[in-house]
Formats: sequence, structure tokens, C-alpha cells
Amino acid sequence: MTEERRGAWFGFGFCGFGQALGSGRGRRVHSPEPLRAPGAGLDICRVSASWSYTAFVTRGGQVELSGSAGGAAGGCRDAWASEELLVVLRAGPGPGAELQAWAPGSALRGEPLWAQTVPDAEREDGPGGSETQDGRLPLLPCARAYVSPRPPFYRPLGPTLRARRLELGAEHALLLDAAGQVFSWGEGRHGQLGHGTLEAEPEPKLLEALQGLPMAEVAAGGWHSVCVSEMGDIYIWGWNESGQLALPTKSLAEDGKTTTGEASGLNENGSEVKRAAGGEDGASAPFITVQPFPALLDLPLGSDAVKASCGSRHTAVVTRTGELYTWGWGKYGQLGHKDTTSLDRPCCVEYFVDKQLQVRTVSCGSWNTYVYAVEKEKS
Repeated sequence: MTEERRGAWFGFGFCGFGQALGSGRGRRVHSPEPLRAPGAGLDICRVSASWSYTAFVTRGGQVELSGSAGGAAGGCRDAWASEELLVVLRAGPGPGAELQAWAPGSALRGEPLWAQTVPDAEREDGPGGSETQDGRLPLLPCARAYVSPRPPFYRPLGPTLRARRLELGAEHALLLDAAGQVFSWGEGRHGQLGHGTLEAEPEPKLLEALQGLPMAEVAAGGWHSVCVSEMGDIYIWGWNESGQLALPTKSLAEDGKTTTGEASGLNENGSEVKRAAGGEDGASAPFITVQPFPALLDLPLGSDAVKASCGSRHTAVVTRTGELYTWGWGKYGQLGHKDTTSLDRPCCVEYFVDKQLQVRTVSCGSWNTYVYAVEKEKS
């Protein structure tokens, strides 16, 4: 049996609408449990989670929905779930593929709300053209347009941008290009664009702070952003309200009753800092609420990162050796640490270590987390 066949998907966090998380007890799953995907035995290759429902894509081209939206369809290459739209990429009747979008309540039934034929990168760019992007929604196969949950649904990218990956947050977008450079645009009031200000950017703008550092991954949370370099370093910025940047945060300090008063200001790199009075040693403790520049984040034991994903206010990272670290908002158990505690530091999800499993990939929904893991090789 191959390593790939020994793998399984796990889920934890919010399951109030019947998403296929663990055993589905109550509204929260606090610790990873095997996925109860609709259609037993499906070979799932991708999970795309919205707040109230989840789309599962199989290697055989099947899409299955679980949660407030239900249904199934074949002949699909990818699916992307949001509360406004379910978007599916299907093999077209001729060259290229067909992009189809439904309202989640009527997903995969009857006629889609809209549909559009999109070209394949291989046909448009010639041999090897697909190597510049990974073909995952919301980025389209031609790598020169993407799909948005709000009109206009089909949005072209600039002619000079050769996209490899694109991620959408609640109000902003991150793009990774073929050279490993990062671009961001959209609302910036929580510092989620990483340009050092809280201003909005209407068009993709190069993240100058990371120029010259080739990136391999980007991930957009609700109002924060993460990228992973080709060397395995993590850079993170944006809103830190629940500790999702792994920086000290006021809300978690208040939960621990460690603050009695505060003053605020900006530090030398533009971060919004609040200082709380009454620390144990008499000194004021800094709390970062907004980090508008990318900040380098070190994982425990100096681990290198290879994958990252963000929920609304939580962050998950997979290391090169197969550990999963999570932090940020934990109210629904989406951190996987057997409780509902929020964390402002990376913490290893011990479930996978205890079960002798190596995590391969992670995909966060707004309030939940999905993980694919395989058995460790026996020595």
C-alpha cells in the first residue's frame, strides 16, 4: 500500500450547520477527528470551506457539499466555496473549461447563476505554460483572471502579472506571481495589505518589504495575511485582535486578567501598539493590534514551514517534517488543541504527533480547519 493511500482527512472546529467534521457532536469539535465526508470512500484531493458549508473535490472529478448547502456533481476540476457563491470549474464541451457559479442554497441544481468559458493555460501560453500557476480557484486556469464572490464576478488581472496563486480575504486579495513576488490590494484598514499604511489599494501592488525574498505560499485570513518563503520562513501581517499574528494581544491578556490600564501609540515600524499597565514586573507590556508590515515569525524548535492557511481569525502552518502549528482565535475548537482557548503563539497540534501522523496540507474555513495527514514511515 502506498503512502498516499494511507492518508486521511481530519477536521475540527465549527460544525453548527452539519459540516462533515469528526463525529459532529454539538456545534464544536475541539480535537481532530476523521472526516465524515458525504459519500463514503471518496478520494478527496481538496477541501474548500465557507462559514456554513464545505465543498469536497475528489481525484475523480466529483464535488460533494456538506453543511447548509448540499448536492453533488461530476466532471469537476475544482470548487471554491463562499457564502455568496459556490464556484465550480468543469471540463467544457470544447477547448478550455467552463466556470459555473451558483447561490449556495440552490447549488449544483438546475442552471447556474452565470457561466463562462475560460481557456487553459497550456493552450494559451504554449507548452509548459501551466507551470507558472497551480490552477486552483479562485485563480483561473489562464492565470490572467480570477473569480470574486461579488460583482463583477470575473475579474481580469493586469497583462504583466503572471499569477501562480491567489487568495481572497474578507476585504483584500493576495497574489503570488511566477517569480515568487507577492502583490496585495483591497481594503487596508487592518494593515492586511502589508504596505506599511492602513490605506486601501485599488489595484495589485508589489509588497516591497518582501522584494528579493522568493515566496512559495500565500494565505489570506479575514483581515490578516501570511506567506511562506522558499526557504521555509514565515512572514505575517495585518490584524492581531485574537493573536492570529502570534504577537501579544490585548484581548488574550484581558482574558488572563493581566491588565489594569493602557496607553497607545505607534512604534518605529508603524505597528499600532498598546501598552498595558500593571505587569508582574512593574513594566508595561506591549500589545500589537495592527501590524502593517510583514513580520518574520519563528516557529518553535526553528522548524521550517511549507504550507499555510488562514481562517477568519486563526492561522495554521505545516512544517517540513509534518507537524501542524495553529494559533489565533479558538472559540470553536478550530485550533485543534482539545479546548476553546485562543492563543497568541504557535502551538503544535499534538493529536497528529501522538497518532504518528505527518501532516501534508491544511485548509482553514472561517471557523474550522481541515487537515490531510499520512502515516509516518516505519523505521
